[in-house]
Amino acid sequence: MTARSEAVAKAAVPSEAVPARRSLGARLAQGVSGGLVRVFLVVVGLFWLVPTFGLLLSSLRTPRDMAASGWWEVFTEPAQLTFASYEQLLENGDITGSLVNTVLITVPATVLVVVIGSLAGYAFAWMEFPGRDWWFLAVVGLLVVPVQVALIPIAELFGEIGLFGSIIGVILFHVGFGLPFAVFLLRNFFAEIPKELLEAARLDGAGELRLFARVVMPLGGPAIASLGIFQFLWVWNDMLVALIFTDSGSQPITVALQTQVRQFGNNIDVLAPGAFISMVIPLAVFFAFQRQFVSGVMAGAVK
Repeated sequence: MTARSEAVAKAAVPSEAVPARRSLGARLAQGVSGGLVRVFLVVVGLFWLVPTFGLLLSSLRTPRDMAASGWWEVFTEPAQLTFASYEQLLENGDITGSLVNTVLITVPATVLVVVIGSLAGYAFAWMEFPGRDWWFLAVVGLLVVPVQVALIPIAELFGEIGLFGSIIGVILFHVGFGLPFAVFLLRNFFAEIPKELLEAARLDGAGELRLFARVVMPLGGPAIASLGIFQFLWVWNDMLVALIFTDSGSQPITVALQTQVRQFGNNIDVLAPGAFISMVIPLAVFFAFQRQFVSGVMAGAVK
């Protein structure tokens, strides 16, 4: 065997694999996925929940106990827990009425944004009409308009047409500022639907409304659920718009609690349970639609 053939034979025989040096990013990624980091994230999540848990325990204590010690004292004296504050809350007409107003504002503002945004998103994605792209660019441009810029002009407009201080005025404001994001989000999601699927439905005789209801809406369910959650949380937790556009008869829970602080600084037996109810309802909505929210986020990430 010649020297050349021996070299070829040695090259053909697989030698012991030399471990390749991984990059710093790969080593960091492996370290992040370890169990220690997961434990750290769980601890951070528990610390994040401490204020919520503390507010719950505070709402179950009497004002005298809250003035004497911190909420953690219930672990050594569980007899402090009582529902008297919630009973007193239900007797407070301002708080209960504002909670109803919050529902009357949040639910229509969320439903209208989802419905109108879905229809507009489908039109911008799959319907041909003059100036479609320019109209969509105008909608995208509205995303950069801050809410604070429109407060005074819209307040004057609502005052002239008789909507200032009413629930309808607050709903219209939230719908107007929620639609640009809704149209932008849903248009991009609907545009990823396979064109062949829509063409097959049209060949079967489906019109635009039927196509939207039977094909586009079921496929866009995750994105629509994500939009609904975002809009619900934004409207429910809003205080700036409600503080300006509502009066004593239409104010939501956020403004009502702020009024209680201003008028009755030591009215903690009403503030604590009211604040907890105001916080736990959007949390319940989020966890109820958690799967749809995660599906929408993951679908948007993949596409």
